[in-house]
Amino acid sequence: MPISARVHVRTGLLLAAVLLAAAPVARPAHAASGIDGLWDAIVVANGVEVPFRFEIATNGADAQGFFFEGDRKVGSTSGGFADGVLTLEYDFLNTTLEATLDGEELRGTYRNKRANARPQEIRAKRFTPVPPGADDPPQVAGDWEMRRNAEEATASRDTRTWHLILRQSGPEVTGAILRIDGDTGTLVGHWQHDKLVLSHFAGERPNVLEAIVKSDGTLAVTLNRTANYLAARTTEARARGIPEPPDPSRYTNVKDPITPFQFSFPDVTGKMVSNNDAAFRGKVVILAIGGSWCPNCHDEAPFLSELYGAYHARGLEIVGLMFENDPDPNVSRPRVQSFIKRYGVRYPMLIPGTPQMINEKLPQLINFGAYPTTIYLGRDGRVRSVHAGFASPATGAEHGRLKQELRELAEKLLAESPQS
Repeated sequence: MPISARVHVRTGLLLAAVLLAAAPVARPAHAASGIDGLWDAIVVANGVEVPFRFEIATNGADAQGFFFEGDRKVGSTSGGFADGVLTLEYDFLNTTLEATLDGEELRGTYRNKRANARPQEIRAKRFTPVPPGADDPPQVAGDWEMRRNAEEATASRDTRTWHLILRQSGPEVTGAILRIDGDTGTLVGHWQHDKLVLSHFAGERPNVLEAIVKSDGTLAVTLNRTANYLAARTTEARARGIPEPPDPSRYTNVKDPITPFQFSFPDVTGKMVSNNDAAFRGKVVILAIGGSWCPNCHDEAPFLSELYGAYHARGLEIVGLMFENDPDPNVSRPRVQSFIKRYGVRYPMLIPGTPQMINEKLPQLINFGAYPTTIYLGRDGRVRSVHAGFASPATGAEHGRLKQELRELAEKLLAESPQS
């Protein structure tokens, strides 16, 4: 079933339920101990203020900070709070948060450790409940498709149609934008008078979505205060001039499907791993092209580990091909090792090079353009399917549908007899 089919998403998700499932109820500021508790925070990304929820927990001089990805907490790997300064490390994101407590406000920076990365400003105040919104807000729950306004489409990627998935309860709305490479993570927010305002930041993917309902029932959508889109219900999108979204199962292909797919790259120890190794002979092999810097690769990793656990004994092998931003193995290997540790990866993870080297390192691919991209090889080593992107749990039912589709593909390939 192609991804462009209508996505069925359960409506009625309460934002309050999301927050309560993810975190304890915040104490009033005067009752808080030090900096412990929930905070209303802002990260400034490309000049745009992106609001997000944050939680801090301390134990003596140790501290941990939690972003929220829907109802899931994303915790720091280490940290401390001393002399009014909070320092948090997120090894799997290769980032550091540093902030100073100034009265009832935290001020500081969030920075990526890669070369030439610019720190992003962080501000946070004690959490206060949001007042109820309008009693009768517009109803936008359901499946939409959106396209950049024609006058702003300066590159081919600007002409692609995206899915917009929304869930609503009263004025509270959650959802996600699903592109060819993956999604935005869970957007959270509510109606503010006649404008819908949603945002996301979980240590990565900062986004602000603003939308108003037009008289014809479409949405005028603005992303990050700069990019403007027209969104229509999926059932009405073609009539509104919005073309079919790209099909992730047809987006990337190979030059010659008859030729076995070749790979030979070093793992995190420097050992070379090749498609010709005995471990892969007569096996179904999934090649997961990604990188530790890629948010949607983090979304995909738990599913791949799940597949490996379920089917490895039946002949399934998985190989991660991690194209890291830094060409120095002393920098890239620790990043991949942190990725392996976070997701309990038991299959080999190889480091072919940087993202700029993808066509050189994997010359058999045609039209590669999405991280992650996953290649499914039959027992004869030939490419049977290539899937671009990954729909995370933020997309609701689409996440479950995609996982089921890929499980069925793995089972189909495993049922085939090995060929000499």
